[in-house]
Amino acid sequence: MSNIAIKVEDVGKMYRLGQVGTGTISQDLNRWVARIRGKEDPFTKIGETNDRTIKGESNMVWALKDVNFEIQKGDAVGIIGRNGAGKSTLLKLLSKVTKPTTGSIKINDRIASLLEVGTGFHPEMTGRENIYLNGAILGMTKKEIKRKFDEIVDFSGVERYIDTPVKRYSSGMYVRLAFAVAAHLESEILIVDEVLAVGDAEFQKKCLGKMGDVSKGEGRTVLFVSHNMAAVKTLCNKGILMQYGSVAYQGDIAKVIDRYIASTAKPKEEMKYEIDANKKAQILLVDIFNEKNIPTTEFSHLEDIRICLNILNDRGGEGTRINIAVLDQFENVLFISRRKLDKGFNSLEIMLKGNVLIPNRYVLSIAIDNPGVELYDVIDGGIIFDIIDLGNENSINGDTENGIFVAPLIWNA
Repeated sequence: MSNIAIKVEDVGKMYRLGQVGTGTISQDLNRWVARIRGKEDPFTKIGETNDRTIKGESNMVWALKDVNFEIQKGDAVGIIGRNGAGKSTLLKLLSKVTKPTTGSIKINDRIASLLEVGTGFHPEMTGRENIYLNGAILGMTKKEIKRKFDEIVDFSGVERYIDTPVKRYSSGMYVRLAFAVAAHLESEILIVDEVLAVGDAEFQKKCLGKMGDVSKGEGRTVLFVSHNMAAVKTLCNKGILMQYGSVAYQGDIAKVIDRYIASTAKPKEEMKYEIDANKKAQILLVDIFNEKNIPTTEFSHLEDIRICLNILNDRGGEGTRINIAVLDQFENVLFISRRKLDKGFNSLEIMLKGNVLIPNRYVLSIAIDNPGVELYDVIDGGIIFDIIDLGNENSINGDTENGIFVAPLIWNA
């Protein structure tokens, strides 16, 4: 018996940009002839890679292109990547919401999916009716659904509204019930897109806990898309990194997250920014130096890190400030420091003392705002630096896998 839950081979998905029409009669006839002969659409070759950073020449774009991977039964797989990388399109193909343009997808188990808000439920039907409908679609009997019903309603917290049409639910209520249905009905594969962002923090934590139970406790397969790297790291053991509609890397989740973080970093020569006349206040330059005054992104854990910023506060309001945050590799905020900006040009220097952060990879996030009024400029996740242990006599003693900071403790015998 195969241990493969999902196998994706040479999958591509093409979309037409702009107004959607059928094209000319000649094109339609050629497509029809190709289809009945079992050949690919002769007009798909004009499609372009899904790169949002460049202007395309064609009105056809590959949202996914040449995607190949296998997922083993019982794996929890995090699918990560920038916006527009093809993550949600991939989940729609796996959930059979839409068909691939090319390639094949083989799924050996039943799938329950939670994609964007609004999919999976009939708006005119009540919550109760939708639970039974979803169970029937999964091939469950009425008796099997009834056995799970109370557990679903209790988890979702919408008991009072269970006999109300779901079109009257708030987005949060809708997601809570949709997740409860997807997670509790007896499917072997659970697919969850980043719609959990709609729920409150307590419910998100509850959902992540349930997905952990589904994967580790029940041995079911989970596919999870999220920009929350801490949640992905906690839940998943495997990962797939998507870039421009293709698989850039796959494997152990920690390595996949490292690749993702590295892919979002700006090269050193790109840390200088052009003046944008539309911005009231903006970041012009970010430089990071070691103790020898050499620009770098790799530091000994013992040395000080000097961060230099050039800021133009042209038309920012009273109270405009610079915010600088250091995040870990899973995008957890470790600390934030703020300073009010003067009008005009500001040249600032920040010193991060050595022997504070443990050896690891870190992300620098910088923003200019007027609190409660306007966000003027932001560099979010684009600057990465590494702190390494050089292994000398002053190296850190203890476990650097746990914790965040080096505590300035004094030991006495």
